[in-house]
Amino acid sequence: MSMMAYEQKIKETDKSLAEAVKANPHLARYLTSLRSKGIAQPAYYVQLSRDMRYMNNINILYPVGDPIFIHVYERAKGERLYYQVVEPTVPKEFNELLREVDKALAALIGNEEVEDNESEKERILLSKLNSLVIIDQSLPTWNYRVLKKSGIPIKIRINEETFSALKYQLILHKVKLGLIEPFIRDPYIEDISCDGVGPIFIEHKVFGSCETSVVFESEDQLDEFVISLSERAMRPVTYRRPIVDGSLPDGSRINIVFGSDISMRGSNFTIRKFADIPISITQLIKWRTIDAIASAYLWLMLESGMSVWFCGETASGKTTLLRATCVFIRPEAKIISIEDTPEIIVPHDNWVREVTRQGEDAESSIELFDLLKASLRQRPNYIIVGEIRGKEAYVAFQAMQVGAPVITTFHAGSVQKLIQRLTGAPIDIPKSYIDILNCAVIQSAVRLPSTGTLERRVLSINEIVGYDSVEDRFDFIELFSWDPVSDTFIFRGEGSSHLLENKIAIMRGIPRRRVREIYKELENRAIFLEKLVEKGVLDYFDVWKAVKVAWKVGVEEALKMVLRGEEIWKY
Repeated sequence: MSMMAYEQKIKETDKSLAEAVKANPHLARYLTSLRSKGIAQPAYYVQLSRDMRYMNNINILYPVGDPIFIHVYERAKGERLYYQVVEPTVPKEFNELLREVDKALAALIGNEEVEDNESEKERILLSKLNSLVIIDQSLPTWNYRVLKKSGIPIKIRINEETFSALKYQLILHKVKLGLIEPFIRDPYIEDISCDGVGPIFIEHKVFGSCETSVVFESEDQLDEFVISLSERAMRPVTYRRPIVDGSLPDGSRINIVFGSDISMRGSNFTIRKFADIPISITQLIKWRTIDAIASAYLWLMLESGMSVWFCGETASGKTTLLRATCVFIRPEAKIISIEDTPEIIVPHDNWVREVTRQGEDAESSIELFDLLKASLRQRPNYIIVGEIRGKEAYVAFQAMQVGAPVITTFHAGSVQKLIQRLTGAPIDIPKSYIDILNCAVIQSAVRLPSTGTLERRVLSINEIVGYDSVEDRFDFIELFSWDPVSDTFIFRGEGSSHLLENKIAIMRGIPRRRVREIYKELENRAIFLEKLVEKGVLDYFDVWKAVKVAWKVGVEEALKMVLRGEEIWKY
């Protein structure tokens, strides 16, 4: 970047911050208060980049949607970063005004039916609030005057700043998710963790693990919040059923453990966020989670109806990679996804999305096992299971055996561990069935020696060949592996793939004497994906459009179109 361009960027940033401060008095007050605390003024960014994790002395401010801003900074060397939520705060006396407003709104709304969606609730609430409030700039901030009739407020006079804070607080607690709403809005957060009474911790996509300024002061406050949160997830917790899993309105996955009798520090919850638009395979290639040739291999596998399982430890990126590779399934395929909480998103039109149901007893509950059995009668081209953990694995292998390929995630850190779990109790898949599973992708979160940062990497892609009953040994080929020293992926090369040569080449009518053609196809697909990355095609649905063109005209012709400068991802 030239010096002139850099100076222009600084001017634009300063202008954006000035506009944000002007529109948000609470932000101006917060920035002023930093001087008295000995904290330097933060650098303001409208968007963050992954490269910021390498900065020294991190001190960054960014917006997550008016009127909320986030300030991430180092409190002391060696400590985890601090995540300060900057939002309109109100004094304790403000609670009296909130009670008056609650009375007035209850009278205004009365028995009026309200649709059960956030946007409609917010519209009605703001409409009633606007009819209730009179703006009076002569009143100091936080002061108010109430006109009542029969003990019910009918008009409330406040100034503009108090009105803005009032709107924010009402929407935050009556429509949104209260204290954790800033985390839900923040697109850079992956996980939200409340361990009990005390601060909430988050896992940030750029800055890693951070302690936040949001704190639960008592068990009563925490329990009240957790009960409300479970109701929003449509899985209410009780002392009889203190552990629940569910989904929040935005699709985030939540696990709740309720009560200090089973959680020593009080109730706890963990929220796993998932974006509405999945991360694309080209974005993962750019992030070096996987490379183009390995991605092209998965493309061939999924397009050809192979069963692929994405394996790894918790938070290794299994679901992210699964979602990214779904674009490689044939466009006209019928897909059935089966999950405990809805996380899988596929771009295909013919998609049946099913989720489990927790009932009061076993008879009223619908488990993964039940849905997986039912899916076999629905003639799917692909079955996607969010995560296989137990007896449903047996049905998954039956599905694969009768020609319905299965994609899923599975907790196992290596192929050996995968096979041990599948063939051991309680799953107990017969050893001779294991090669029904075609391919296992092993993924992990690793700390790179060069930077010291935690990154997700595909450690290996393995073809399951079979079981030798004489030697009691499983045969598999590690076709791709990750080299931690160079942070690169190693491909064994032509002539090394059992699936490409003995399954996919045959399916495509390629005789053994021309088997090199399947490797040429692999190379073309890798180049195609590399070109998409070079041209900045990182949006999930843009990649889907490009892959659909390649399916229609052939990868070689689609590659030529891209090389000619045609923007096939806009077709």
